[in-house]
Amino acid sequence: MVRLRSLQGLYLLCEADGSLCYGRPRTSHHGCFLLRFHRNGKWTLQCIISGRYLESDGEEVFCNSQVLSAYHMWTPRPALHVHVILYSPLNHCYARADPAMGRVWVDAPVPCLEECGFLLHFQDGCYHLETSTHSFLSHLDRLVSQPSTQTAFHMQVRPGGLVALSDGEGGMLYPQGTRLLLGLGSSPHRGEEWFILRRCPTWVSLRSRARKFLSIIYDVELCAASEHLTQMCLFQFECDKESPTLQLRSPNGCYLAQRRHRRVMADGHPLESDTFFRMHWNCGRIILQSPNGRFLGIAANGLLMANATIPGPNEEFGIRLANRPFIALRGRYGYVGTSPEHDLMQCNMDQPDCIHLLPCRQGIYHFQAQGGSFWSITSFGTFRPWGKFALNFCIELQGSNLLTVLAPNGFYMRSDRSGTLLADSEDITKECIWEF
Repeated sequence: MVRLRSLQGLYLLCEADGSLCYGRPRTSHHGCFLLRFHRNGKWTLQCIISGRYLESDGEEVFCNSQVLSAYHMWTPRPALHVHVILYSPLNHCYARADPAMGRVWVDAPVPCLEECGFLLHFQDGCYHLETSTHSFLSHLDRLVSQPSTQTAFHMQVRPGGLVALSDGEGGMLYPQGTRLLLGLGSSPHRGEEWFILRRCPTWVSLRSRARKFLSIIYDVELCAASEHLTQMCLFQFECDKESPTLQLRSPNGCYLAQRRHRRVMADGHPLESDTFFRMHWNCGRIILQSPNGRFLGIAANGLLMANATIPGPNEEFGIRLANRPFIALRGRYGYVGTSPEHDLMQCNMDQPDCIHLLPCRQGIYHFQAQGGSFWSITSFGTFRPWGKFALNFCIELQGSNLLTVLAPNGFYMRSDRSGTLLADSEDITKECIWEF
């Protein structure tokens, strides 16, 4: 038995005449539906009080009939951003694409690699799983270059974020063999076919003024000494959009925390107050302020310390997205993408276009369209995806999966109610915040 609640906190209620409205339940069973699962991932919702099924004629939604038919079948679609990761609760690992082998394995203990991210495309009632290198998982357990009926999966959704993918003919997608190859099979055991669908996390690397990567040494110490990017140089960016404070989690699961003698160590726990740092931005570079008010910087011996009372160049860190070769932006009105009806970039699309990130300087990127051309900007602050020359876009992270984009014209990029993507905002407003 379930209730359907909107983002505004109101519930879907079925009235005696079969009409539907939003409001607060008046009794213990008001607004309750019996949820049943059917083949190929379909759902039916039956009003507990009247016994009528939820249905639609394509425009209106109502509850009239007590006789079950195909009109009462609903296809659930996760409201998550399309860039996701798949976690196997049974194996305690994440799915990982292997472009060299053309396979997908469920063997990543930490989803810090770009290969752990997938784009979940919804088309004609089915889902297509696209990797970070733009290949698609097929029914043959291999990666292929183009989507087709062989890459279409039916999704079974259960409350709690659990999903399972099938081919619609009895085959289920689950990890198999000693190497946990993700493939179709007919006999999953103990719930092997169920995954938890999550937003793709944001992992970043930090670089000092001397162009050394901040990395973990001796398990907990933080030092800016590495010239090469390794997994110990990656940190998960965790930030609440309502607060300017930031937590950075290391691959070992611990958080950066200020300790005695102003040292910063990677041994913190998520609820410790010493793991929360205030972030400031300066032209794509990040400045971190510790709980005691001092700013993080690199000492002469290379260790990360909270020494400075006033930030300078030594307290500015170059930051780069480590697990995102591309971004898919979603704003207040939809995804950013192209439309056959418009020659300008739109911000109200149902499916996104991938924006490939070509790093230029720390925090500065060139935006490349899917066909290989670059984003261009007009004198009106609108965008086209077929420019010949690369332009500089400044990305500043505003939350765990939120960012703002400072366009080449000096204004922030924002979504507009008309559907046209614009760069004309001097200040950061709600329309300037993009989920990625």
